Amino acid sequence: QVQLLESGGGAVQAGESLKLSCAASGRTYESFLMGWFRRASGKEREFVAALRWDSGNTYYSDSVKGRFTIAKDNAEKTVFLQMNGLKPDDTAIYYCAASLVRLNAALRMSTRGYRYWGQGTQVTVSA
Repeated sequence: QVQLLESGGGAVQAGESLKLSCAASGRTYESFLMGWFRRASGKEREFVAALRWDSGNTYYSDSVKGRFTIAKDNAEKTVFLQMNGLKPDDTAIYYCAASLVRLNAALRMSTRGYRYWGQGTQVTVSA
């Protein structure tokens, strides 16, 4: 089992930055892929970014590429999402997720690919 705990959400103005953290515990040594998803009000949960724990390879949705950065701290078993240049459209609940199996490109960007989820943290960006 893997337990995930997000933190770092908050309310900011457009153009500002936030850094989300996701602390992992449990079977983290097997964690293969860590991802961030978000769900805006009235919308489905969507892929934001993912990171392969072993290689460090990163993946981003087109909507955040160039603005958000996903990174990890092996010692702290933590994944971060640095969000710069925030826009009102980035307002959502952000969720950390983990998969213990290798995912193809399609599943990597799908909620169906991830078995473990955090409780979410709210990010609100005002114009």
